[in-house]
Amino acid sequence: MGKDKAPDEIGGRKVVPAARRNEAARSFFRELDAYFDGTLKEFRQAVRFLRGTDFERRVWDALKEIPYGETRTYGWMADRVGSPGAARAAGRALGRNPLPILIPCHRVIGADGSLTGFSCGVEIKKWLLEHEQQGRREK
Repeated sequence: MGKDKAPDEIGGRKVVPAARRNEAARSFFRELDAYFDGTLKEFRQAVRFLRGTDFERRVWDALKEIPYGETRTYGWMADRVGSPGAARAAGRALGRNPLPILIPCHRVIGADGSLTGFSCGVEIKKWLLEHEQQGRREK
């Protein structure tokens, strides 16, 4: 996958499906297109989690605080949600993120800087981080 081209699929799902059925979906897909074009740095779509434990929802909410093009560690994430020492639990919550990219779990990395798990695959995580780094440099 080239650096200048958005992936066609993420986790086996089409990134932009042909059918854009309602205005909320069309708005989301416009934002997703702009993200992959490099013109959108922060999604404006409101997200309300209907599933997940209280801990998972706190982790997912905290993800939105990580700026575009930056990363944080699993340990930071655990501390941020008030559970110091729960880096592995934070990682499990990230793995259950229902909206990768929109809720940017790809911005969380290992304490040693390693690109660890991502529900869509580590190669996609690497691509997303490189895409955002390039966008920050072009500011």
